[in-house]
Amino acid sequence: MRTVDDFVTLIRDELGLPVAVADLDSSLDVVAGWDSVHLLTLCTALERATGRPVSLPDVLAADSLAGIYAAAVGR
Repeated sequence: MRTVDDFVTLIRDELGLPVAVADLDSSLDVVAGWDSVHLLTLCTALERATGRPVSLPDVLAADSLAGIYAAAVGR
């Protein structure tokens, strides 16, 4: 995973959620269809895509998809 666009594509492909880059800063509470199962699925997909583990405490502390992206890729 090299870019935020890759992250959005991963969310669309793996979770089936219709998100765009503009949605990344929105609270997870307003992401249509978002739930805890999506979080676990996304963590697994991110680990596959990046080839390294994702810190669950960091991901759980994130309040947006942008926060999850930052936790996963270290940005």
